[in-house]
Amino acid sequence: METSKLTLLTTTHRIAPGLLSWPAWQALHGAPLVLTADPEHPQLPALAQAGVKVERTERTTAPALARELAERAPLVFLGSQDGDPGLTDALARIAVEQAGEAPEIELLPGSYDLPGARLLDLVAVMDRLRSPGGCPWDAEQTHESLVKYLVEEAYELVEAIEEGDRATLREELGDVLLQVFFHSRIAEEHAEDPFSVDDVAGDIVDKLVYRHPHVFADSDADTTDQVEANWEALKAAEKQDRESVLDGVPSGLPALAYAAKLVSRVRRADFTAVPDAPYRLPAELTEESVGALLLAVVQRAHDAKVDPDAALRRAARGYRTAVRAAEGLAG
Repeated sequence: METSKLTLLTTTHRIAPGLLSWPAWQALHGAPLVLTADPEHPQLPALAQAGVKVERTERTTAPALARELAERAPLVFLGSQDGDPGLTDALARIAVEQAGEAPEIELLPGSYDLPGARLLDLVAVMDRLRSPGGCPWDAEQTHESLVKYLVEEAYELVEAIEEGDRATLREELGDVLLQVFFHSRIAEEHAEDPFSVDDVAGDIVDKLVYRHPHVFADSDADTTDQVEANWEALKAAEKQDRESVLDGVPSGLPALAYAAKLVSRVRRADFTAVPDAPYRLPAELTEESVGALLLAVVQRAHDAKVDPDAALRRAARGYRTAVRAAEGLAG
């Protein structure tokens, strides 16, 4: 006796309704019965337009639903958006208890999440939080009020990277990503110049494609130095209206990082009109002489391809560990 088939069709809500695999459409059109327990399933309108009749069944317990599906097979069951928790376990139990009599069970993915699909969930969550009935705190935030959190999250991400803590790295990357989506959601509400996270992503995609002609066009760049040279040439063409080689360097950077960025701009422009600070220990340490000494260190560090900000943080962490060790404490 031929065993009837029970096909569990899974889909993702992150892909437009109707975009199903060919095996899924074949199963739907060939099935004597198509069932779902989700009356709000996003695929229902698309299936109706395609001439696929979908019957609805009660959303009961997983064991009860499994028994109904097994008894009514052959059929295609259109899985609910929440994955019907416990259903596959209940069906597996029936397959074991009714071996030889239970229907053949097939799991058929009708659509898959594309890479980055969970970002759509983040868009939806941010929209919910900012919309009426969402979170009062989130609804009150502005670009200005979120600045401190953006800075804090960036530094926490840097710390996770430097400590090699991958679990914390994953978490902090999420916190930084949240800031981008949060600011983009706020920007949608601007009365005169709104933009969305799609606009933000589109702009950076365009910029990356434009600045990588050796990947997306016919330019050649076989080494890192050639890539950097092409990058600087393209940036210079984009910023022709700048008066100074230092235009665009944010003065709000921490002092050491700010100095390093200024030196980097000066070096890349081959600007030699201002001599480097003297690299020697001053006779007297004053605010002026200490500043000049630190600038001199930053200039030499750049020439030696050393990030002075990262170097100082590493030294500071070592100093902290040594002090705690001297106190009899764990690092």
